[in-house]
Amino acid sequence: MHVCSPSTVADPDGAPRLKAVVCLSGGMDSTVCAALAARDFDVCALHFSYGQRTEARELQSALDVSHAIGAKDFMHLRIDLFRRIGGSALTDLEIEVPDAPSDLEAIGGEVPVTYVPFRNAHFLSAAVSWAEVIGAETIFIGAVEQDSSGYPDCRPAYYDAFNELIRQGTKEGKIRVVTPLIAMLKLEIVRLGVEIGAPLHVSWSCYSGQNEACGRCDSCALRLRAFHDAGLTDPIAYVAVAR
Repeated sequence: MHVCSPSTVADPDGAPRLKAVVCLSGGMDSTVCAALAARDFDVCALHFSYGQRTEARELQSALDVSHAIGAKDFMHLRIDLFRRIGGSALTDLEIEVPDAPSDLEAIGGEVPVTYVPFRNAHFLSAAVSWAEVIGAETIFIGAVEQDSSGYPDCRPAYYDAFNELIRQGTKEGKIRVVTPLIAMLKLEIVRLGVEIGAPLHVSWSCYSGQNEACGRCDSCALRLRAFHDAGLTDPIAYVAVAR
């Protein structure tokens, strides 16, 4: 993929297409978010390897999603601080990834051990830096508040505050983080993804599986329920089915 330059690129009909930076984990939500962004922008995808258990698998999914949506650039950043800091089951191998509760409505009732402390602030800071360099004024991130694990950096107030930080701390103050999925249920995200042709078959949501999703963690459980409630079959492979 070629590098996003500081200029806009024209559609075949001559209309200019602006660039957008998309934080692309390769998960279901970020995949749908990236597909949405690609409808109106030239996507410059940004992926992070931060010592997470499924680092290699997530990178492959992000690359596959980026290719499928026709992203114009893909930047892969490695950061070591979360692995060194620890405190999360996603980055500390001494902390087990818990199974989802039998009552899925209990998910999100408290901040889970899979929360990576203040992770999205680091991701967004890098996204803002890149956006300033390439002249992008929009950053997409697939944060979801409802029907999710209850991470504090996935709430609307968090992004309102971050956008004010961007306004105060960047050269022109025009860059904005947008969260088109934040108020949606996972069921609605699946339906939207299918409607717009998002490449859900190459996305990856599992917290621990590398070749097949575990089917037991919170992320797998929420994803499986969403596909079930949508009357669809999840196209990725599972070792087991979440309870």
